[in-house]
Amino acid sequence: MGLWTWLLFIYLILICFVDDVLSGRTSSFRRSEWPSTDIPLDSEAFVVPGGYNTPQQVHITQGDYDGKAVIISWVTESETGTSEVLYGTEEHKYEHIAQGTTTNYTFYNYKSGFIHHCLVDGLKYNTKYHYKIGTGASAREFWFQTPPEIDPDVPYVFGVIGDLGQTFNSLSTLEHYMETGGQTVLFVGDLSYADRYEYNDGVRWDSWGRLVEKSAAYQPWIWTAGNHEIEYRPDLGEISTFKPYLHRYVTPYVSSKSSSPLWYAVRRASAHIIVLSSYSPFVKYTPQWFWLREELKRVNREKTPWLIVLMHVPLYNSNEAHYMEGEAMRDVFESWFVHYKVDIVFAGHVHAYERSYRVSNMNYNITSGSRHPVPDKSAPVYIIVGDGGNQEGLAVRFSDLQPDYSAFREASYGHSTLELKNRTHAFYHWNRNNDGKHVLTDHIVFRNQYWASNTRRRRLKKHRKFPN
Repeated sequence: MGLWTWLLFIYLILICFVDDVLSGRTSSFRRSEWPSTDIPLDSEAFVVPGGYNTPQQVHITQGDYDGKAVIISWVTESETGTSEVLYGTEEHKYEHIAQGTTTNYTFYNYKSGFIHHCLVDGLKYNTKYHYKIGTGASAREFWFQTPPEIDPDVPYVFGVIGDLGQTFNSLSTLEHYMETGGQTVLFVGDLSYADRYEYNDGVRWDSWGRLVEKSAAYQPWIWTAGNHEIEYRPDLGEISTFKPYLHRYVTPYVSSKSSSPLWYAVRRASAHIIVLSSYSPFVKYTPQWFWLREELKRVNREKTPWLIVLMHVPLYNSNEAHYMEGEAMRDVFESWFVHYKVDIVFAGHVHAYERSYRVSNMNYNITSGSRHPVPDKSAPVYIIVGDGGNQEGLAVRFSDLQPDYSAFREASYGHSTLELKNRTHAFYHWNRNNDGKHVLTDHIVFRNQYWASNTRRRRLKKHRKFPN
């Protein structure tokens, strides 16, 4: 083993214990900010594909519990057209056809195009599929890669993005993510920010769909709903919630026995990913509470060792923006996260970046003096990535005194990648968009919560293989 290999090995060993040896740090970096205004609608970033009734706003998500299906979605503007997807394993050769469905909606004075959703299932793992939508000269072709078979040691790379919007900062985040080699996006809510416009202008849902198509048409984005997706406007006669979001961005909630598309779970590679809804009832005996209780029991850490939770509102946050908004959900679910040894909880909402140590606050009691989070080796790390780039700008006011639970924080735009290496370790990076440049800023090696103990490591040596 060469000198540089030894140095790298020692560095990785040291960084594995970063939760134990480093104190929290607030970055002194100050972003030279591009204007937090949306890209003009006539920009090439929102270009409408040529041709009559050509499919646009193409995006895919996982279509089942275990990664052998995708849901392909798109919009046609002029007429319904076909909802068929032609697909196969060779480019321009399509052996299979899947039939989808079509829907549309109105929101006040906006009428959507025809929104198509098509489930393509029975796919093979670790296979590149080509697919075609639309007809004649207006047809478009794309491709996607299915994940490897579920296995505790299979490597996989997730991107993590939140609060994206459609500014030039948003575009920078998206383009930099696409350079990372990420295979699936974990999106933690707040998509288009169309509700920031008068009458919740649905045209800005369309432009956002075209913006993200360059990534979302080729790899799954795992969707989480945020507050900007609620769009409850009784003053406009719109009294339902999440109306545009639910029409446009479907999820495989039925396959995880959920009663709502707003909370669900998927398994992908070596990860079990749970998506929660911060803006749906979650207290005891509500549907989301019952579902999460049962879903956590279904997790098998010997098949999917990495347990990841997505939500929009963070449970721990030391920024003045949205301070303690997640306290109610923390009170309800934190004990479950600790009991089941969740590895990481990703959230957005706060337009800045922050990573916590492993802490819990389950013994909170204001009368006895137990008012502060304490180190807890069984607790998840809480990470806020609400820094995608939207028009509301950055949340720059952190608390003057950094709490003990906060490991690193910075008010900048960016995105994260989580590289699952095997059942025991993962590499995590937060990447700052420094004036349009990709800059690696925060990084850590995560030790898996389930396989970290000496007992299970001995077990690992004894039983190298596990059945799927």
